[in-house]
Amino acid sequence: MRTHAQAVVIGGGVIGCSILYHLAKLGWTDVVLLERDELTSGSTWHAAANIHGLHDSTNISRIQHYTMNLYNELEEETGQSCGVFQPGSLYLAQTEDREHQLRLQAAKAKFYGMNFHEVSVAEAEKLHPLVNYDGIRCIMFEPDGGNVDPSGVTNAYAIGARQRGAEIIRFCPVTATAQQPDGSWIVETPKGNIRTEWVINAAGLWGREVAKLAGITLPLLPTEHQYFVTETIADIAAMDRRLPSVADRDGEYYLRQEGQGLLVGAYEKDVRFWAENGTPQGFGHELFADDLERIEDNMMRAIDRVPAVGEAGIKRVINGPMIWSPDSNVLFGPHPDVRNYFCCNGIIPGFSQSGGMGLMAAEWITKGESTYDMFAWDVARFGSWADAQFTKARVGDQYAHRFKIHFPGEEREAGRPVRVRPVYDMQRDMGAVFGLNYGWEHAAYFDADVPDSAGFTRQTWFDSVGREAKMLRQSVGIIDISNFAKYVCKGTGAESWLNAVFANRMPQAVGRSCLTPLIGINGGIAGDFTVTRMAEDEFWIIGSGMAERYHQRFWAMVPLPEGTSFESRTDRWCGFNIAGPLARKALQTLTNTSLETADFPFMRSKWLEVAGVTCLALRVSFTGDLGWEIHCKEEDQQVVYKALLEAAASLGGGPVGSRALMSLRIEKGYGSWGREYSPEYWPQEVGLDRLIKHDKDFLHKDSYLAVKDNPSREVLSLIHITGVSNADATGGEPIFLPDGTPVGRVTSGTYGYSAGMSLALGYLKDTPAGTEVDVMILGKPHRGVVLAEPPFDPKGERLRA
Repeated sequence: MRTHAQAVVIGGGVIGCSILYHLAKLGWTDVVLLERDELTSGSTWHAAANIHGLHDSTNISRIQHYTMNLYNELEEETGQSCGVFQPGSLYLAQTEDREHQLRLQAAKAKFYGMNFHEVSVAEAEKLHPLVNYDGIRCIMFEPDGGNVDPSGVTNAYAIGARQRGAEIIRFCPVTATAQQPDGSWIVETPKGNIRTEWVINAAGLWGREVAKLAGITLPLLPTEHQYFVTETIADIAAMDRRLPSVADRDGEYYLRQEGQGLLVGAYEKDVRFWAENGTPQGFGHELFADDLERIEDNMMRAIDRVPAVGEAGIKRVINGPMIWSPDSNVLFGPHPDVRNYFCCNGIIPGFSQSGGMGLMAAEWITKGESTYDMFAWDVARFGSWADAQFTKARVGDQYAHRFKIHFPGEEREAGRPVRVRPVYDMQRDMGAVFGLNYGWEHAAYFDADVPDSAGFTRQTWFDSVGREAKMLRQSVGIIDISNFAKYVCKGTGAESWLNAVFANRMPQAVGRSCLTPLIGINGGIAGDFTVTRMAEDEFWIIGSGMAERYHQRFWAMVPLPEGTSFESRTDRWCGFNIAGPLARKALQTLTNTSLETADFPFMRSKWLEVAGVTCLALRVSFTGDLGWEIHCKEEDQQVVYKALLEAAASLGGGPVGSRALMSLRIEKGYGSWGREYSPEYWPQEVGLDRLIKHDKDFLHKDSYLAVKDNPSREVLSLIHITGVSNADATGGEPIFLPDGTPVGRVTSGTYGYSAGMSLALGYLKDTPAGTEVDVMILGKPHRGVVLAEPPFDPKGERLRA
């Protein structure tokens, strides 16, 4: 066994072997995989191993498409059969919402050149004559869908990795992982120790236990999951071809051919958790006792749809464990709290994602950043607030609603509230309906008489949100922005450190602010921040709240000078945005400091006494309107909020929620990190290149210089959608020219209430202002036109008034 390696992968399931294979394929051949038992032990060996390409997330669709195409290549490369069956997959829609979802996925497939299209009932009956299509509104067919052999795929990855020089050691449990002062790791095993640059936790059911060896807690919890295989069905035995799988997600089951029978699996409402206090070390290829009564309702729906299921006997039942994260997505990426520790844990559709997941992991480890923005999977999306109680509640909800549509902007109640601010009860009493942002409860809108709902079309809260947006534009609104990330950098080296991190030059005068990008490893946008100089040696930094742990990795890339500190104050400080044409008048009633433009211009800051409380006031507003951000200590939040609301009410204003803020910022054409701003996009594509100072060094400057003169691949643009009546873009919708040429995709969409138009921000290729386009809202073309400027305050006159 080697004593040194570039990387050690812990876990010999399909994901661990894929990561090992892709590391070797990218040139890291001095790599080792350690498996406590036999390859595929745990969850891999008993997986149903279905494969499909389309997902609601564009980047996950790309990853799944790569994976499906890889299996045949892997067979040819290694000589190991992956047991690939690709008779296709039929997707059935029983509801209008499911039809919208499938049509949107079909539009994405057309945009990205994937094979997924609608078929008629007659065509579907030819493809799968055993299905009863009564009550089906829409049928999509994915010709490349199917299933693979779990053991075959895992061993193909293993063989491919070995062929490139990687080493796999079975029956070798890891007993300790100890980080050294230089950042490297010692991985201890009964067969000897390995010193390595990277530890990769792909331990599946034992991901929690392996993480604890490094002092890490991961929000994961296993459940039982059942599927069964029928005896031979005569109609199938008589066929000379394999039947396509059936995705009847409204029926809450999945179904495909297995041998000459059918395999049926279900995610039932009666969730059974397993090994809550830790996965047993001796567990390997065991299964649980059958308990088909739990999935009886799902089985009956499957029988109604495919009567042959009910006519055949049951050949075998598989009831085995799966391990879940709170949102059923993988916990992926370098852990923010330790160096060179990569997580890949909590994977559910492993055989649809294994290839792309392995490739993205290998890219991130060997190159520092993956090709695609994978924040939807990033382990940094959860913090310590995602405790055992929250994880159990969310995992139970995810399992029981596995096939429920995840609507844009949907808020699920399980496990909440987790983190609340002092004004939470006050907002609730005012009628607030809450959303969740990085564990924090935040007001989405204020109208308790209109319960929250989610869908692809405009919801019942549409008018309530509209009233808030119009109120702010006409008078003044108060928005709780406490979930923004807040940092303070102090000390003699503060300015030099911030200049070494950010691409813009830090403000020279006390009381001045600047906007600045953070450049990613490949030269894209890793973040956008407002930096304010509060004193000669003190700076305040405001950024995206949900990205706080993500950005933690970047802060660690530049050593802090001696005598300099950098700390987060997000938990201890709160904030409000007071905005609108009467914002100055309202705020002036609460402070003796002059707020006139000459005394307090745009992009300036001051310490103010607001209702007797010392607050940091920044003359900025994400609404694009006249406004200030007012930041105060958490213990003062209630006093400040009450005073701001009373001042606003006296002028016809009031509280405004996050959904109205979405409308307001899009009317101004403002991008948002995680939607418009992403490491995938270069500064010149998002309009932030003007903020980059070339005459100083900053983090990843060389990467930026390598791309700065490249022509924009796509340009962030604002679209007025004219042909819409009951729905708006939400994000992810493909955009075509009227002749069908694909030109871009939506990143954010909403109705602009004060502008009186449906709007979408998105990236477009070679599509200048004035061009007519078709935006695929609900999967159907809706005519729009590219705008030359935002409809609200295009010259910034209100903003700077």
